[in-house]
Amino acid sequence: MKNLYLIGGPMGVGKTSAGRCLKKLLPNSVLLDGDWCWDADPFYVTDETKLMVLDNICHLLNNFLRCSVYENVIFCWVMHEQAVIDAILGALDLSRCRLRCVSLTAEPCALRERLSRDIESGLRDAGVIGRSLERLPLYAGLDTVKIDTTGKSAAETAAEIAALPPGGCMASEKRSRAPQLRV
Repeated sequence: MKNLYLIGGPMGVGKTSAGRCLKKLLPNSVLLDGDWCWDADPFYVTDETKLMVLDNICHLLNNFLRCSVYENVIFCWVMHEQAVIDAILGALDLSRCRLRCVSLTAEPCALRERLSRDIESGLRDAGVIGRSLERLPLYAGLDTVKIDTTGKSAAETAAEIAALPPGGCMASEKRSRAPQLRV
């Protein structure tokens, strides 16, 4: 039985760092960061590009889930809307999979501080703070387990994720009715 970890959260909350730590913590693991499927310049957000990125993500995740080498598949991305989570889950073969859906959050001041360091280092643009803080309240309404990363290291967050029992996502009967991606 495979384990699939969906890790969402606003920009700067520590999804990628926690995912990297989780990959090292769990045996036979692979990490996919959704941002790797949408690293473009210029960055266009259109219906076409959104559908393409979701299709690419689901294709990669299904391949990882089918691959006999990997026991743990870790996916991190912003995922601030339930419809995005539902579309991803609806396009995956989860028949032999234990699912854990997590939303990482942080206190606004902690998130602002982390993002400010990234901006000073040239890793992010100045507008990211506003965009991230605007999305932060959206995670409370998602069908996910919430983990507050304030004051925690990536390793501590990963250990908390690893200790979660399967769940924190749509019930299986609801998942089977999730919208399918259309390309």
